[in-house]
Amino acid sequence: MRIVEIALLSALAWPLAAQVAPPAPPAIITNGEAHADVQADRATLLVTVETHAPTAAAAAQDNARRSRATLDTLRALGLTRDQTGTFGYNVQPEYTRAVVTGYVARNTVRVDIRKIDDVGRTIDAALAGGATSIGSLQFSASNADSARREAFARATVQARADAEALARAAGGTLGPLLELSASGESGIRPVMYAARANVAGAAAVPTPIDAGPITLTVSVNTRWQFVPANR
Repeated sequence: MRIVEIALLSALAWPLAAQVAPPAPPAIITNGEAHADVQADRATLLVTVETHAPTAAAAAQDNARRSRATLDTLRALGLTRDQTGTFGYNVQPEYTRAVVTGYVARNTVRVDIRKIDDVGRTIDAALAGGATSIGSLQFSASNADSARREAFARATVQARADAEALARAAGGTLGPLLELSASGESGIRPVMYAARANVAGAAAVPTPIDAGPITLTVSVNTRWQFVPANR
């Protein structure tokens, strides 16, 4: 009976002892931020061909003809098949006061441009070849990844320098790194741009496009162990 009583007391005492955890070592939390400017050297366009007709079949057929003419025009500029791809396609009815009055077909093609100097003439050629609108324009940089990694390194150096300064000011030294997280931009800059075909001639005046630089902003969050001077 005595053995059972001792075992029961030990079982009750164990959860209480497990709840008493040693205090967490003191830590220093800092963050760092860095910027990098990269020159845009690529662009992506969304080119849309929109057609209207009394029937869905007629709208689709007219759209197919105009879309083919648009793609042929882009091919004539030197764009390869891997630089174009269907982004979206739909045929749907048009209504006036809840009554179907016709059908509209839309074919949107994504165009990847690898030379910034070709953006303006690509827009002009697409509109002249049969496209009815340009719905999106994004600039990007092919060297964005390397520039972003260099910015991460600078941001981490800044975070460590701040942590070391705090540790000295608090009368101790900086211990090992406990946690590190990072976030940063992808290097893609969307541009508010929209154009529609001009019946009188879309490419009468060449479209000027100035890509300019893309600014990447990255940040890191760090947590370091603080070592007091008396240890």
